[in-house]
Amino acid sequence: MATTVRRGWLIAALAVAVAVLLGSMLAASAWAGAFGQGAAAAARTRLGAAGSGFLSGSSQGVPDLPGTVVNVSLTSMGGAMMGGRNPMGGGVMRLGVDRATMPAGSVSFVATNFGSIDHELVILPLGDNQRAGLRPIGADSKISEEGSLGEASGSGRAGAGDGIRPGSSGWVTLTLAPGRYELVCNLPGHYGAGMSTELTVS
Repeated sequence: MATTVRRGWLIAALAVAVAVLLGSMLAASAWAGAFGQGAAAAARTRLGAAGSGFLSGSSQGVPDLPGTVVNVSLTSMGGAMMGGRNPMGGGVMRLGVDRATMPAGSVSFVATNFGSIDHELVILPLGDNQRAGLRPIGADSKISEEGSLGEASGSGRAGAGDGIRPGSSGWVTLTLAPGRYELVCNLPGHYGAGMSTELTVS
């Protein structure tokens, strides 16, 4: 009898462990889908289909845009920035793209904010000896935007604004020549927290 009860408890414990493992795998998969490459494309589709926005921040959908479309995901976990430093430590902010290379010509960037605070997208050329993520950061916790080709920093609209709110998208269309470019979020402290990536146009 005791052996039967013990076996029943072991089976129940094993079933709970399997359920927890499966739940963790599903949660990890959902997390990767929300913050990984291609996530902005999914958000763009939902924004365009819904018309009224994604989550709570967008007032309109992303329109059909010309040229090659690059989907940019802006992510952050944790609270607000303080003094230009990320109080949550490194690795909690990310700027990701769904492609690293593309042909020259018309390029439309769709930046979707999956984070908890405002973000933006600024496109800067990279010189022959420059590497992404290594620009000098000024006393204002930002980098110089000299030579900027354009930005998506408005919620639910094209071009410059006051920042893309959580759950919203902004976009910009540019004509890019062959070369290397750096995509950055240049709100105070965000570049230093790792929000940059490189793009190659051939």
